[in-house]
Amino acid sequence: MRDPTSFLAQEYRELVDSATDWKLRVLGGPSAPWCTIDGKKVLMFCSNNYLGLSNHPKLIQAAIEATRTHGVGSGSVRPIAGNMDLHVELERRLARFKRADASLVYQSGFATNSGLIPQLAGEGDLIISDELNHGSIIDGVRLSRAERAVYRHADPSDLERVLAAAEEHRPSYRRILIITDGVFSMDGDIAPLDRIAELGARHGAMVYVDDAHGEGVLGEGGRGIVSHFGLSRDRVHVEMGTFSKAFGVVGGHISGSKALVDFAYNKSRTWLLSGSHPPPVAAACLAAIDVLENETEHVRRLWDLTHRFKSAMAGLGFDIGQSTTPITPIIVRESRVAKALSDRLFALGVFALPIVYPMVAKDKARIRTIMNAALTDDDLSVAISAFEKAGRELKLI
Repeated sequence: MRDPTSFLAQEYRELVDSATDWKLRVLGGPSAPWCTIDGKKVLMFCSNNYLGLSNHPKLIQAAIEATRTHGVGSGSVRPIAGNMDLHVELERRLARFKRADASLVYQSGFATNSGLIPQLAGEGDLIISDELNHGSIIDGVRLSRAERAVYRHADPSDLERVLAAAEEHRPSYRRILIITDGVFSMDGDIAPLDRIAELGARHGAMVYVDDAHGEGVLGEGGRGIVSHFGLSRDRVHVEMGTFSKAFGVVGGHISGSKALVDFAYNKSRTWLLSGSHPPPVAAACLAAIDVLENETEHVRRLWDLTHRFKSAMAGLGFDIGQSTTPITPIIVRESRVAKALSDRLFALGVFALPIVYPMVAKDKARIRTIMNAALTDDDLSVAISAFEKAGRELKLI
């Protein structure tokens, strides 16, 4: 009798043979600039912990105190019995930080996109998406019953073409939703959100931005891409983000109008049917907002290190693409070369993972580096030297 699960091992073997499989390494201890990976002390160069807040003493202390006062779990989903005062305060503080009318916290960024997008657009609607949008956006779009269109990456002219065609559609679409990443996580470039918002307003479309990699990085005091472009809330209707990156903790969220938040928590099943954040997590997220508001030096340090690293990599002759953010890809094109470079860097004391197909196109394999404000000048020099040595050995520079 045929084994109905035989495809599992077969498809995994195919991934291994094509060098597109993931081999999980083990982090022993905190996600710090110098950390222990698979028992080896290395520089962390691929964490989303942009500002080093995962180990900030104020976040750690807030989590400890909340555990003492509120326990380690909420006991329920928020609509039933898991809506704690910490969750309510977090949303109030987040909205104030974002300068929005209201905010709503989800369990993760993925849950935010997969739970909200299908509710914003459905049958009789159109969703227009940047071709390089994150997988969580793609899954959210697929879960909707809306028609779908894709525009060329970060190309407002092509978006305008799609919008013009949509206006000719008969019957007319009930709603049009434009979705883009704010900072594209594999290339480190920034969406032209000002132009996108302008086109959305002109064509009566909703605009949704996933700013997971822009928060704590772009805008005034790290307030994100809407702040970066100085846009009003009537032009960008949904600003989605995450606590899992620059904020140093975990969780997703949206900011916008009160109507948006009221709609979202009544309609998003990922929010309605998932347990709420443990109290220490919510408290640490609150502390992260405090740090961003009161310790602006972290964002300045992040950008200083970013400019120095990009300059060094470009000067050595590496292909760093079009990145303008602390995400700096080292593009080597072939998956096997990316894995070889990652392995050599690890041997030299730098942990930077390869990114291969299907996360990027087959001929766009790379090492994706992410800067961290907690690195010292000496740490940066160690990393640059390792990249130079490995690059020369592999004849990449």
